Amino acid sequence: MKNSSQHWLAAGFESAQLRLAFCTRTCPLTPTYPSDPSSRALALGPTPNLTAPLSVSRHAMLALLASLSLLLLPSPALSRWDPSPGDNFYYQLGRLIKKIPRDLQPASAQVKAYVVDGFDTKASVVAQMLEEGLYPVCYFSAGSSENWRSDFEEFPKSALGKNLDGWAGEKWLDHRNTEIRQIMKQRMEMCKEKGFPAVHPDNVDGYTNPTGFPLTAEDQLDYNRFLAATAHSLDLSIGLKNDVGQLAELVGDFDFAVNEQCWQYNECQGYELFVQAGKAVWNIEYNMGLNKVCPKAAALGIKTVKQRLNLDKWRKPCPNA
Repeated sequence: MKNSSQHWLAAGFESAQLRLAFCTRTCPLTPTYPSDPSSRALALGPTPNLTAPLSVSRHAMLALLASLSLLLLPSPALSRWDPSPGDNFYYQLGRLIKKIPRDLQPASAQVKAYVVDGFDTKASVVAQMLEEGLYPVCYFSAGSSENWRSDFEEFPKSALGKNLDGWAGEKWLDHRNTEIRQIMKQRMEMCKEKGFPAVHPDNVDGYTNPTGFPLTAEDQLDYNRFLAATAHSLDLSIGLKNDVGQLAELVGDFDFAVNEQCWQYNECQGYELFVQAGKAVWNIEYNMGLNKVCPKAAALGIKTVKQRLNLDKWRKPCPNA
């Protein structure tokens, strides 16, 4: 609803539009005054020359209209959700969420963000989660093909590399290939269409793995920045998965970070850069005992939970997560 000043501006805007419609080169704006000379003199002082029309150029009138229209526009709002360091998370990829809240962990854990499978999670579930004040994060693999995905046939065979060790049906991708980048853009568009506010691309550290391609650190930086720029162009927040060797280079491009087993491999300290930038860091451990990890996680300012490798509903968080 417009306030009183907006009503006044709207009225002025419409009046100016009507006047401009009848203008040619200039617009004679002849003022009117009281017909009685004494009243006119009292109100306005000396009588002006009424025979001289007041001319306003078309450019001036257009400038006035533009100014009025800008004043009537609502203030722009930031629509993108960026996780804060205080947001608790649930990395729930092994169990499909079909019904809210049945398939979520107990509300007592105060989880705000859920990383869920972008392909399998329906738009209706995403909408329900948002209605509950939760933030679903769209997971997909950006560095590997998965032979069960609906878009698998779109991957060029020349860009399919070696198998991912321990993950049946997955192959590393040559992300230098422009077709691969187009597929990933389409995947993020899918996330956007379903209503996800954020994306979480996995396997974005191929240059440190035996992919079958001569990927360099520069190749990886270029690809990861492409992913971040594409997400932001769609008004999506994006998380950096692992790639601990490039945290310093990428902290300015990504909105949050997700890590697996950084305490086990003594890699968590590098995430101080994200914490100092006011960005959330979510860490999942599979083998480490939390009694030793949780005090260090709290001191560093990251959220650490312990889950099973199949990422089902079971979740044991640190006290601050």
